[in-house]
Amino acid sequence: MKLKVIGSSSAGNAYILENDQEALLIECGVQIAKIKQALGYQVRKVAGCIVSHEHKDHCKSVKEILGLGINVYASYGTHQAMQTESHHRARFVHDGKVETIGGFKIKPFNVKHDAAEPFGYLINHAETGVVLFLTDSYYSEYKFSDLNNIIIEANYCQTILDRKVREGLNPKFLRDRVITSHMSLATCKDLLKANDLTQVNNIVLIHLSDGNSNAAQFKKEVGEVTGKPIYIAQPGLNIDFNKKPF
Repeated sequence: MKLKVIGSSSAGNAYILENDQEALLIECGVQIAKIKQALGYQVRKVAGCIVSHEHKDHCKSVKEILGLGINVYASYGTHQAMQTESHHRARFVHDGKVETIGGFKIKPFNVKHDAAEPFGYLINHAETGVVLFLTDSYYSEYKFSDLNNIIIEANYCQTILDRKVREGLNPKFLRDRVITSHMSLATCKDLLKANDLTQVNNIVLIHLSDGNSNAAQFKKEVGEVTGKPIYIAQPGLNIDFNKKPF
């Protein structure tokens, strides 16, 4: 199984888990042309698309995805906010209830974000094992067991954010919105330390802020507290994402 990053920023987020037979699209917040290109135009191999919430950088192409005959899985609140709740390809998922999408199983869970009904997801496949996908949440109240791969937000560094407000580079209201809707580096590290990472092969840091993060610093600090291979999600990243490393 491969993980492909199409986009991972406020400009647009989209990821693909795929093997030769099938693919799961995670978010669709970039132009549909970029998604098709990343799939090698093999749209029929997409078993489904999961969406965390309705903000455009996560669902920009949702109507085009539905138009391609691909089922889109999200909470009812998210579908309603995207105005897709009446589409015959809309699939409503619920907190804690497992859904099967081709060879993938997903288990949604509640997150903390300023959206209608946002979810994170546990994704399970025979090849990947258990994958944690957690984005756009300033905190997680859960611990997760038996993880094999992690895709997690590390949006900003509190020190950088505060310094930019002091220097007048960022307005205070923007800082206040960020800290109540996105995950800081410190919170990301604390969450990872609180979980058993024994079986984890890869940790991918996603949705880094353009102005309030430092990729090299984030990679170094998360690597130090986890002892695991750390990747920064950037367009074009393509890595093995398996239960057992080869």
